[in-house]
Amino acid sequence: MRLALVLGDQLSSGLSALLKTDKAQDIVVMAEVIGEAAYVPHHPKKIAFTFAAMRKFAEALRAQGWTVAYTKLDDPENTGSITGELIRRAAEYDAVGVVYTEPGEWRLIAALGDIPLKSHSLPDTRFIATHQEFEDWAEGRKQLRMEYFYRDMRRKTGLLMDGDKPEGGKWNYDHDNRKPAPDQVEFNGPMQFTPDETVRDVLALVGGRFVDNFGDLEPFWFATDTGQARQHLAHWLKGGLPKFGDFQDAMLNDNRFLFHAVVGLYINAGLLDPLEVCQKAEAAYRDGHAPLNAVEGFIRQIIGWREYVRGIYFREGPDYTSRNALGHERKLPEVYWGAETKMNCMAKAVQQTKEEAYAHHIQRLMVTGNFALLSGIDPAQVHEWYLAVYADAYEWVEAPNVIGMSQFADDGIIASKPYISSGNYIHKMSDHCRACAYRVQDKVGDKACPFNLLYWHFLDRHKERFRNNPRMGNMYRVWDRMDDTRKETVLQEAELFLAKLDAGETV
Repeated sequence: MRLALVLGDQLSSGLSALLKTDKAQDIVVMAEVIGEAAYVPHHPKKIAFTFAAMRKFAEALRAQGWTVAYTKLDDPENTGSITGELIRRAAEYDAVGVVYTEPGEWRLIAALGDIPLKSHSLPDTRFIATHQEFEDWAEGRKQLRMEYFYRDMRRKTGLLMDGDKPEGGKWNYDHDNRKPAPDQVEFNGPMQFTPDETVRDVLALVGGRFVDNFGDLEPFWFATDTGQARQHLAHWLKGGLPKFGDFQDAMLNDNRFLFHAVVGLYINAGLLDPLEVCQKAEAAYRDGHAPLNAVEGFIRQIIGWREYVRGIYFREGPDYTSRNALGHERKLPEVYWGAETKMNCMAKAVQQTKEEAYAHHIQRLMVTGNFALLSGIDPAQVHEWYLAVYADAYEWVEAPNVIGMSQFADDGIIASKPYISSGNYIHKMSDHCRACAYRVQDKVGDKACPFNLLYWHFLDRHKERFRNNPRMGNMYRVWDRMDDTRKETVLQEAELFLAKLDAGETV
């Protein structure tokens, strides 16, 4: 008899660890442990979502005939760690070993590799690309750009393919997906679920144990089982997908979700299968319900970007999260934890994060991420913040997005240039600037948008590294044409802003 470990982000009936064990005699081990709940200060909603989904998955397995040894967080015999629970259960059931599906974090891979039990790690077959496939693709390439990997994933899955050609004649319709925020949004956002008894029990537990963590536990509306997650997906495919592509980069003061799918947390936890999700989106296109640019953009995020960043995470190894190519060392400011700020875009993004454990990709990349990069914040602290505060964050997906895409701390493995912008981009893609204490059109002065000042400050302090970058040459030529007095004013005002940030003053 063996143990079969199922982690909190592996809630899939087709999990390799379950497929390779014997329902008649093996024991499934699942555990809510403080070691996983507190290695970063996770958002209470994220903890509650994970525990509730785990409990429901355990009951579903029992209904299918599995024996499940489940440890709740408040169980007095709880050892506090995944490895501790495996050792305890092995002794309890006289198990000869443990089989498990490869975790998505190097931290857990190392811990399970050191367990004093006969163990067998299996690949996570819920992903489309194996580690070897990604390695084969990356071998010999000078630049590992997602676009070309994505095309291989299209060919492998057959999604949006017309024979051996891409549907519509193009691989990528991103040029159609850059529309600024619409005047109104007809879609009413993600489906919201009333907590049932299982969820209420978890909310009481989490509310008592993690009261000091950043984030609002309630109202809690996430789906917590596959049936609910599929209901939500159907709701979005009907109401959100048709306009998702057009407005996927837009932001609004009074609409947190616009046309976004909000399925990342369900896919990453295992409640939804990524290929099934993409096939349903493709079916919406084939049926004439959604345009090609929307469906292609959505599918690219899953079989392109999601698979690509996983490949990068495992290719680069355990030290990836400690990379700091730009030498940024500023402490993460309190504005990220909800301190008052006059920057409306930052205030909106952080408030939404606090209340929803969610923000869409442009809020993460071009508001909170952009501000961190321009300000020179330590990327390890930025990484830990993103890992803590979002319900869909697991290190395999979060670290490449932050260390690579957002903070350029990996020295260009993912991004060909830093993703930075002045306030103009935020102004174009949102209505945030209209309600801001700063003026986006002001480049200097008391009302100057901090993003404007910090943008030039970043370019100036990193000019030796980026001046010859072909994608940044135009902006350096603009900087070079400024007169010296103007440059000095910009840099001095940026330094004054950063000094206030460091001092904890309201900025």
